[in-house]
Amino acid sequence: MITLVITGGCGFIGSNFIRYVLERDPDVSLVNFDKLTYAGNPANLADFAANPRYRFVHGDVADVSAVRAVFAEGVDSVVHFAAESHVDRSIQDCGPFIQTNVVGTQVLLDAARAAGVRRFVQVSTDEVYGSLGATGAFTEETPLAPNSPYAASKAAADLLVRSYAHTFGFPAVITRCSNNYGPYQFPEKLIPLFITNLMRDEPVPVYGDGQQVRDWIHVRDHCAAVYLAWKTGRAGEVYNIGGRCERTNLDLTYALLDAVGKPRSMIRHVVDRPGHDRRYAIDCAKIERELGWRPEVAFEDGLRETVQWYRDNMQWTNNVRSGEYLKYYERQYGK
Repeated sequence: MITLVITGGCGFIGSNFIRYVLERDPDVSLVNFDKLTYAGNPANLADFAANPRYRFVHGDVADVSAVRAVFAEGVDSVVHFAAESHVDRSIQDCGPFIQTNVVGTQVLLDAARAAGVRRFVQVSTDEVYGSLGATGAFTEETPLAPNSPYAASKAAADLLVRSYAHTFGFPAVITRCSNNYGPYQFPEKLIPLFITNLMRDEPVPVYGDGQQVRDWIHVRDHCAAVYLAWKTGRAGEVYNIGGRCERTNLDLTYALLDAVGKPRSMIRHVVDRPGHDRRYAIDCAKIERELGWRPEVAFEDGLRETVQWYRDNMQWTNNVRSGEYLKYYERQYGK
């Protein structure tokens, strides 16, 4: 039995990854190290709480003593999901992004290097590449050009990981993924925000003209790719992960309206956010070629399944759409 530390495992992608590993790899014991910020929800993994191969540890990746305590118990590998991840919040206040995404990554790297881990996976984002024009796609060789405080903090973390791999021979792999969707996603992100608004007969706020383009991937496909990067990826490499599924925000909004059965009059155009990147697209040929990964969830099927999950889990949604979330929503869209 090997021990795998997952940081940020109570978040959207982290909790889905824990489910993926526990269901598919009986030789792995998981330690979920999570600070439980607003987007970290223990309810995401409540059904695994009694699993003998799963253990939760409450802690901050930027807390040196807390991180060292986890590694002192013996760790084979780390998959690092923990991050402040919402662009809009980084524009309001980038301080937490620097602390968690940059300082936290440095603390983890030092602890993991001292512990002699076999593999460290830095889970990153396509946003570190900046914005594309009407054609082309990001490859692993695309220069980093982050355009938001969030993206800049992730690029800084990626560069730290790269420097440890180069300087110390540290066995790190970096993955950079396009926009995820699926169950357990906190409803500040576009798809769950719009689904939960529409289920309450509330309008959906579309930034600007809605012609921003994103590449969408179901979270299960992302988890499968990260798992392969951990198991068989080459140390020191970067792997782009994408769904080969570009949609404008407005087209996506129309699809969500149709899926929930609401009219287009529910759309409310709001002032575009500062520095909003126009288009992202991922070339994921490298991970397909080297690790044999392919996205498997068709967007239409995944979107329909996601809408149904939020319908079936209204209590989960109601629990997170309260308190500070409502204050944030008013600050962001109440204008």
